[in-house]
Amino acid sequence: MPEQARPSTGEQAKRLALGQLRQAILRGEMAPAQRLVENELAEQFGVTRASIRAALIDLEAQGLVERVRNRGSRVRVVTVEEAVAITECRLVLEGLCAAKAAVAVDDAQLAELKELGTAMRKAVAGGDPLTYSELNHELHTRIREFSGQRTAVELLERLNAQLVRHRFQLALRPGRPQQSLKEHLAMIEAIEARDPRAAEEAVRAHLTSVIEALRD
Repeated sequence: MPEQARPSTGEQAKRLALGQLRQAILRGEMAPAQRLVENELAEQFGVTRASIRAALIDLEAQGLVERVRNRGSRVRVVTVEEAVAITECRLVLEGLCAAKAAVAVDDAQLAELKELGTAMRKAVAGGDPLTYSELNHELHTRIREFSGQRTAVELLERLNAQLVRHRFQLALRPGRPQQSLKEHLAMIEAIEARDPRAAEEAVRAHLTSVIEALRD
């Protein structure tokens, strides 16, 4: 956004700060437990402290930020136990979305899923776990979108935002991308077959595997 057009106060400024802070956390640019100093963030984003404070309140409601008594805000640390609990919820909701997508998907959307599957194969074969992790996330996102189940999508967006650090850690674990690839290809195949039960079972099998990997 051009400097002269950048809002520094009000609702627009809060939205600007909220969006940029959220993306910085999701991209891993702000590490778990990192302190979020209002003055520094206000200067960085060119908005007021009040706008930053309002954005941090919203991020706390989303589970990405926590307030520590007498120490201000920091990026929330999601424990393994929490990550498992979140993934258990994802298992139900994403299974629902996959079943819906298997019924609703059109040919163009199906081609997009298959292209993602091909790109995931290449990333694993090329030993590129970070690219694979991004493609993995993209595949899940597309399946949710194609499901048309807006309520589940909204809930999953919040849940998944809290799992970024664990997602990257799993992607870097030796052998995990190879195992995960098989599970994702099974999801695509079930949706391609337009079999809602098989699609739901494939997602549940994949996320059960994620839970087991988190606990290892």
